[in-house]
Amino acid sequence: MDIVLMIIYATILLGFLVFIHEGGHYLAARAFGVRVTEFMLGLPGPSVGFTRGGTRFGVTAVPLGGYAKVCGMEAGEMSPHLEQALAALYRRGTANMEDIARDCGISDDDAYEALEELVEWGSIKGPTKKDQYNTYRAVEVRPTKKQVKGAEAAMQAAPPSYALGEARPVADAPALFESEYRQQYRALPFWKRSVILVAGVFVNLLFAVLLFVLMFSVIGYEAQSPNTGIFYHAVMSPLQSVQAGFSYIGQVVLMVASLFNPATAADTVSNSTSIIGIAVMSKSAVDMGLMGVLQFTAMISVSLGIMNLLPIPPLDGGRFVVEVFQKISRRVVSTKALNYVSAAGMLLFLSFFLVMANQDIQRFVFGNW
Repeated sequence: MDIVLMIIYATILLGFLVFIHEGGHYLAARAFGVRVTEFMLGLPGPSVGFTRGGTRFGVTAVPLGGYAKVCGMEAGEMSPHLEQALAALYRRGTANMEDIARDCGISDDDAYEALEELVEWGSIKGPTKKDQYNTYRAVEVRPTKKQVKGAEAAMQAAPPSYALGEARPVADAPALFESEYRQQYRALPFWKRSVILVAGVFVNLLFAVLLFVLMFSVIGYEAQSPNTGIFYHAVMSPLQSVQAGFSYIGQVVLMVASLFNPATAADTVSNSTSIIGIAVMSKSAVDMGLMGVLQFTAMISVSLGIMNLLPIPPLDGGRFVVEVFQKISRRVVSTKALNYVSAAGMLLFLSFFLVMANQDIQRFVFGNW
């Protein structure tokens, strides 16, 4: 029974913290006008939910963590045929890859590349499992209440609406492409892209600091008088609680930085824990009561945020390093190169996980640590 509770507590804790982390990316992207097609609680897969403002919100079949699908984050150069393919598909409404290739006078491979990139942009819908061929569809368009009221106030007709896959006129292909491009992550300047990348980390750290304020300034804590030895209930000022939160964040930063020092890396890894240790400690935190849960949640939120800043793709810190490299070198990192680096990063993390998992098994199962 304890093992089941450990798994449940760890799943809820990590799922929630990953979800608010992705919420940071979502809020930052929307604040800069970038399209986010999905914001889900859980891993990618079958889902239930609703669509609002062009974003589908919902819960997936595996409700572990979450993700925000920010459009235009694909690596490499853009396809040179995006404008042609977008206009051709909108005029048809629904078309196969071969249709677009013929309309644009390009090869099937070039058409496929352009259409798949437009799917990533959220500009069109890709093939479904029911489609016999590579069938693509123009997205549904519904005018917002603000647009309708604005048209009524100006005594004009409301913007037209189109169903999914319905053909629509394209009078100005460059203008259509430009309107779609402006809603993409890749269209933003460097500083705005950087804000989106670190927004998840910021939310994790902000949430942890708020928990410190809740624990030490709202709920309070038990302290012992050094003179009399008597325990009493103490409360910090909000500023002191914030300072305590930042002090802990600084300690975690130093610990993570020690991973890159050969003299301290081994000790840091030996003092770290994997998901197994988190599960065990989450059960202990719940057993301690509200303060135990709040303190442990704050600790994991800080660790999750700082670890995501490591300069290793596909972590946020790794993507930020890629952005810095592209800014300085004025070269675009290819999809192939990014995939190689990401694979190396995943291999490194797998190695760390196996080492720390073995430590946790020895520590918590066999008591040999």
